[in-house]
Amino acid sequence: MAQKINLLLNKRQIILLGFLLMVTLLVGCTASVIDSNVEIADRRWTYRNHISTTFEIKDNTKAYNIYFKLRHTANYKYANIFILVHFKDGKKMITKRYQYQLAKNDGEWLGSGSGNVFSYNLPMLTNYRFPRNGKFDIEIEQNMRDNPLLEVSDVGVLIDLAK
Repeated sequence: MAQKINLLLNKRQIILLGFLLMVTLLVGCTASVIDSNVEIADRRWTYRNHISTTFEIKDNTKAYNIYFKLRHTANYKYANIFILVHFKDGKKMITKRYQYQLAKNDGEWLGSGSGNVFSYNLPMLTNYRFPRNGKFDIEIEQNMRDNPLLEVSDVGVLIDLAK
């Protein structure tokens, strides 16, 4: 009788564990339209090296958040970064300049760190509604005084549904 109870408990524990794993996977998934990441060769981002991302919007009635993704090493010598972003919808292009603070006044990096590399998801547009369904392009270029801009390891774009 005790063995049957232990087997029944083990089966229930396995089923519960499986259920919790499924819920975790479903909750952990985000509704990203695009999550791109481009490695910068030799960590030397030049003016000519524009990072371009093409994506498709299937439901323009929903709002989206668009983020600039950046990774740099601890040897990056600035506390900020300037970028130019070209939003293209096929017919027209809108260019915006962004400045992002990457470090506090005391030099402490604001990004999440893993060893010598710091990562950021920096907002470009929040609760943005695209004018139509279809394909769009976002092109990012560095807009700092240095050419090349050293110690930038990756650049990308993240677009997900606004909550």
